[in-house]
Amino acid sequence: MGKTARRGYNGQKSRSGGAPRIGFEGGQTPLRLTLPKRGFVNPKRMVFTPLNLWKLQKWIDDGRLDVSKTLTMKDFVDARLIDPRVKNGLKLLAKEMDGHAFTAKINVEVSRVSAAAKEAIEKNGGSVVTVHYNRLGLRALFYPQKFKYGLPKPARAPPWLVGKVDRVGTLPAPAPREAASAEAS
Repeated sequence: MGKTARRGYNGQKSRSGGAPRIGFEGGQTPLRLTLPKRGFVNPKRMVFTPLNLWKLQKWIDDGRLDVSKTLTMKDFVDARLIDPRVKNGLKLLAKEMDGHAFTAKINVEVSRVSAAAKEAIEKNGGSVVTVHYNRLGLRALFYPQKFKYGLPKPARAPPWLVGKVDRVGTLPAPAPREAASAEAS
């Protein structure tokens, strides 16, 4: 690797830092600019985990859920009814399976609910409240023990969601410092 160190004598590639950037095509219009743009990605898009009423009824019949209190998304995660890797919340749907008609009287707090599911729950004497959690709020709801320095404040719903939710979701009360330090020991 003597004199020119195998770089040749002169020119752009013989200088330090002299290589063209990745994707440079010698000055002609790059391929990425010649292809047309297609489609649209909605920045306000929200992905909800679906939960059907027949599955909820099955968990209630098996005794995995306590219907005497208001059921939240935390209760569904603890009962392993839904996966805790929820993106933007939970949507309750009214699909029924054979032999699993919805008959329970429950009070539920979820992110979204279909009109048919809301009607089925209210027909049995229950109630549905739609609540808003941002992604950090959902993490604090499911795993409050992971927030060492206290839980975050609940986030307000953005203006385009105000009409779709009844209220802002509440987070569990933080554990007392003495109990938290005793658990760590």
